[in-house]
Amino acid sequence: MEEFTIRELTPKDYEAAIAFWQKTPGISVSDADSKKNISVFLTRNNGLSFVAELDNELVGTILCGHDGRRGFIYHLAVHQDYRRKRIGRTLVECCLTKLNEAGIIKCHLFVLRDNSQGMDFWDHIGFDKRKDIYIYSTNINN
Repeated sequence: MEEFTIRELTPKDYEAAIAFWQKTPGISVSDADSKKNISVFLTRNNGLSFVAELDNELVGTILCGHDGRRGFIYHLAVHQDYRRKRIGRTLVECCLTKLNEAGIIKCHLFVLRDNSQGMDFWDHIGFDKRKDIYIYSTNINN
């Protein structure tokens, strides 16, 4: 089996990460994913986001942060050629370990309604699909 490495995702990874997210089905990229916004997110949540690499090529990503109370996971993506090799699970475990070390005991994530592979993955690793809440959003113009 090929060996992949996990390391912290940093602002220097932005160009590779955004290109990876844009071509990964099931990942939604928006204005919130600008270089500036991702850099601020990574700085605020230092050490919580990761990339998986194989031969110095990005094959997986995960963004993770918290608000002091709850953790949040965004943009878990694994290259389709490297799925089912425990990369996604390992990225999630890295985040949950770091959240736990920060005293965060619950983690949420968002999955697009038409992302059946994503839902299958989260179900498979033991996350519970909430049926009691709706998500509301708005853009805040400066």
